[in-house]
Amino acid sequence: MIEAAMIWNEPNNKSHWDPELDPDWSLYADLVIRAGGAIADVNPGLTRVLGGMSPIDPGWTQRMREHGALDAVDVVAVHGFPLDWNLWPIHAWPDKIAEIEAVVPDKEVWVTEVGVGSFGAEEVQVFGLNRTAELLIGRVPRIYWYSLYDLPQSWGATTRHREAEGSSYYRHFYMGLIREDGTPKPALDDYAKVADRMGLMQWFHFEDPRLDEAVATMKRLGVRHLRTGLSWADSFRPGAIEWFDRMIAALEPFEVTLTFCFTPEHLGLAPHHSSAPVDAQAFADFCAWAIERYAPAIPQAAQAIG
Repeated sequence: MIEAAMIWNEPNNKSHWDPELDPDWSLYADLVIRAGGAIADVNPGLTRVLGGMSPIDPGWTQRMREHGALDAVDVVAVHGFPLDWNLWPIHAWPDKIAEIEAVVPDKEVWVTEVGVGSFGAEEVQVFGLNRTAELLIGRVPRIYWYSLYDLPQSWGATTRHREAEGSSYYRHFYMGLIREDGTPKPALDDYAKVADRMGLMQWFHFEDPRLDEAVATMKRLGVRHLRTGLSWADSFRPGAIEWFDRMIAALEPFEVTLTFCFTPEHLGLAPHHSSAPVDAQAFADFCAWAIERYAPAIPQAAQAIG
């Protein structure tokens, strides 16, 4: 079942939200306010999550408060990859959480993406997974390890500058616990020991052939919480609703945080998935449609009977 709805992915990261089009993030804040309101109108009991920030930035979080965006969410989310992309040590995780808690003492803080890749050595991933578990389990209500699968090389990573990012780009392909050929990495066994307390973040691409295998693997591991995405851009593809229906039905065994993101090219201020939309209400309407279809509020009468 769907337990939470996240509004965008890494909005303070230029790979997922173009700062040239929204230099003070006021357009993003407006999107959050509209989407958060639309979600609450459909299902007031559903947890709303401010799109996981990356980098972890208390100043940006304060700006979201000043714009009024924090009034439209229940949770503030952070992403961290200290052994791959961030310029801080893995041992600083508790301090990073505390920095955001100081700005949002009235909100829960979730870690909706944390990972360590095997780009340099698979042994580094084993260390990173175990140290992350030690530092974060029990410290925050939700943790999602990124990810179950390596990203196939042929698919390409969803970033703005791709290969021009150098090794930062290529690390995207080594973040999984399972290699592209389906064989497990050493860290998978370590993850299995904490799977009931540390969820998984796994993007499923449009008509992703790995979906059924992923569900079976996660059940075997004992995963309880899953974060994935529902792409606004994909909703304009032929067969989109059929794919969305199939994916959500397959993920029914898990407590799902569903991330809404990615601007359709024809609806952006610029023709790119990272662009602010021309009309933020159109995004809010997509969120409302998805919640109505996949996570509607339980009618009061049904609650009374139960």
